[in-house]
Amino acid sequence: MLRRLLFPISLIWWIVTCVRNFLFDTSLLKSYNIPHKSIVVGNLSVGGTGKTPMVIYLTKLLYEKHELQILSRGYGRKTNGYLLVNEDHTSIDVGDEPLLYFTKFKKNIAIAVSENRADGVQQLRKIQPKSVVILDDAFQHRKIKAGFSVLLTTYNSLFSHDFLLPAGNLRELRSGAQRSDIIVVTKCPLNMTEIEKSNVKSELSKYNKPIYFSGISYSDPISFGNTAYCSKNVLLVTGIAKPEPLIEFLSETSRVEHISYPDHHNFSVNEIQKIHEKIDTFVSENWSIITTEKDYMRLLPFKEKWGLSNYPWFYIPIEMKIDNENAFNQLILDYVRTI
Repeated sequence: MLRRLLFPISLIWWIVTCVRNFLFDTSLLKSYNIPHKSIVVGNLSVGGTGKTPMVIYLTKLLYEKHELQILSRGYGRKTNGYLLVNEDHTSIDVGDEPLLYFTKFKKNIAIAVSENRADGVQQLRKIQPKSVVILDDAFQHRKIKAGFSVLLTTYNSLFSHDFLLPAGNLRELRSGAQRSDIIVVTKCPLNMTEIEKSNVKSELSKYNKPIYFSGISYSDPISFGNTAYCSKNVLLVTGIAKPEPLIEFLSETSRVEHISYPDHHNFSVNEIQKIHEKIDTFVSENWSIITTEKDYMRLLPFKEKWGLSNYPWFYIPIEMKIDNENAFNQLILDYVRTI
């Protein structure tokens, strides 16, 4: 019923996106062609498709043998303009995802944020003119044109089944998939059958793009609180778009209570106090607080100030596992190595 009520607004959004894409497709609006090698990671829908794990996967694949840079908008930051991420920055300065990239790869690559992607690329090029630049969440940013585009869509919510905002979750028409070089179906079951893969490929075949499948693998929880042991009683605290896969994973071995906040949520001291008060009520049982690695980036500056060190806090790292990994890797490497 709600979708039906919002459908007229989606028609307006359809007209706007059609006109915008037409202007770029016919070069009436100009795009900045990124010099040298560039890879954009994005989606057609809003949030939660696994862009961050994909950026990390590509970075691990490339950084040892290639000069590499990452550019992000820095969603959720309180600053503006171009910033090169450094050790003094927090998620408030640069956003949680760029800070996560910096934490993992700071000794090897340059990571920057800029809402103006063209300016951001040009600033990064001054540092390393011939590096490979990975653009996080810039598929709809048509003022720039990357050399290679990776389009993500989740297994349980394929873009081909969705509608334009606000009736659905699409930021632009499904036909925008034609601009991609490959489509990666993310958050697939790790035991996905060949029949299930075939059904998805059939659904997406009209876009005539190579299709790969990926899933999420969770590592052991890492402590940043007062104990190294993670209990089987878990209070899960998330500020991400789609926490369902993590809930499902933890529920396989643990008793889980979940406190959910919006994507990229900036926690307050009152919220943390309520979480700690909840743990205090479990005094007769052994409970742990688990959060995501991105949420940890937003909590880290307040670890001591808000007393997180006095409670059993953990974050759980994730990584992307790609089916037919060798073929996928070779495709990316072949693009990067071409002159």
